[in-house]
Amino acid sequence: MSRRIKVQLNRVEGDLELELEINNGVVTDAWCIGTMYRGFEQILLGREPMDALAITPRVCGICSTAHLFASTLAIESASSITPPPNAIRVRNICLLAEEIQSDCRQTFLMFCPDLCHPSYNKHPLYPDIQEHFEEMKGKVYQEAVINSRSIIEIVAIFGGQWPHSSYMVPGGVTSLPDIAKVMSAISVTTNYLDWFENNILGMSLNKWNEIDSLDALNNALSGNKSAAGLLHKFCHDIGLTGIGGGSSLLMSYGSIINPDVPEKRIRKPGLFESNLQQFETLNQQHITEDISYSWYYDEENQPRHPHDGLTQPKFSPDSDRYTWAKAPRYQGKVVQTGPLAQLVIDNDPLMLDYLVKQGCNSWLRQFARIQRQAKSILLLKQQLEELLSYIDEPTMVHMPITDGEGIGMIEAARGSLGHWLRVEDNKITGYQIITPTAWNASPRDKDKKSGHIEQSLIGLPITNPDDPIEIGHVVRSHDPCLVCTVHVIGSGKKHRYGVC
Repeated sequence: MSRRIKVQLNRVEGDLELELEINNGVVTDAWCIGTMYRGFEQILLGREPMDALAITPRVCGICSTAHLFASTLAIESASSITPPPNAIRVRNICLLAEEIQSDCRQTFLMFCPDLCHPSYNKHPLYPDIQEHFEEMKGKVYQEAVINSRSIIEIVAIFGGQWPHSSYMVPGGVTSLPDIAKVMSAISVTTNYLDWFENNILGMSLNKWNEIDSLDALNNALSGNKSAAGLLHKFCHDIGLTGIGGGSSLLMSYGSIINPDVPEKRIRKPGLFESNLQQFETLNQQHITEDISYSWYYDEENQPRHPHDGLTQPKFSPDSDRYTWAKAPRYQGKVVQTGPLAQLVIDNDPLMLDYLVKQGCNSWLRQFARIQRQAKSILLLKQQLEELLSYIDEPTMVHMPITDGEGIGMIEAARGSLGHWLRVEDNKITGYQIITPTAWNASPRDKDKKSGHIEQSLIGLPITNPDDPIEIGHVVRSHDPCLVCTVHVIGSGKKHRYGVC
């Protein structure tokens, strides 16, 4: 029996729709459809470079700090500007706070409520799952609302507001991080740390970070009634480790700039081919965007590097094109990006061992957001303590913005984010943005290779096409910049589940 269903996902930066072909209860083909054209690249053309600092943070209401960071790096790259170490520390602190907030909200407010689906009500842990993660009512759900709101205050402390801040500028930051601000941020971090240790991990961060293998993790969480313990057991039992693999090539641009050596990243960039268990060096020159199946026009119709990229919309409903999203590729290959890729490429021993033993899957991708918080909280504390030690050092160098080409590459909460900029006569003549969701939710390319999320859905068993909770697990594990409202359309019926 063959059937097609549509899954519509609303997101902060637009709408993503999935069209799936199901045969005998298994997804046999998938199409990621970006249904809204926004055109930020065209909005920026002809403007002064500094305008990008006000416009690009509005690309996303969730990762506006990351977009501001990438835009600032692109301008600094074009103008050969290096900010002072304290400015880099402030930027790192705010990026980490935004990342922790996002990982917390996505895990406990968006992914976990699907685990309360009634189809799992016969599992012995189901009452505990409901108690912790039921939407609006669960203990951890409610705590996550409070604590994620608290940790993001750090961006407001140093940047004046969140989202859509504009405190990062070429040469540094406009904020002066006095002792009161730093101590306030340390207090916020300490409170979050206490909650995370006691309620999420069920152990100290120091003890957690000693776990270096899947076997050690299983032992540590055996009988552990913390959120992490419950999720680890439950998600294994319901089969989330066996679905949603997708591309075997993982990519990270590297994150958290070394204040003393700005050309280096504290979290390393690179690629990892999980099938071969092989690391590769990242070269941004190998990045291209393909529009073969996208609603754009290009006479050459060949993949372009972002510096040569064109964003010329042309809606053509009667063609094979099916999305407003382009198809980024690395050396023509489909990649996946996100917390899992970031940690594996940074050689996190637990995540690397987990990936090698079980392969990429939906639970591992989601678990990475818990593991990354455990790492990032300590890194946040370190950056704050360093800032306090050098509190009287400058946060700005004043240098002119010049013409040229610049690149801003950083890890947003959802993965690799890049801004490519060209400035001529003090005007932006080229600007291309490739978001993490563009990588993960890309369409087919000229070689008809499906994008990563498309691949992760192909082969997925579906128990009930009218209520395909399995699709929710796979798609949500990518956190594709979407709010958690899923409409499943099939047989003339419309279903909604996991509503936030």
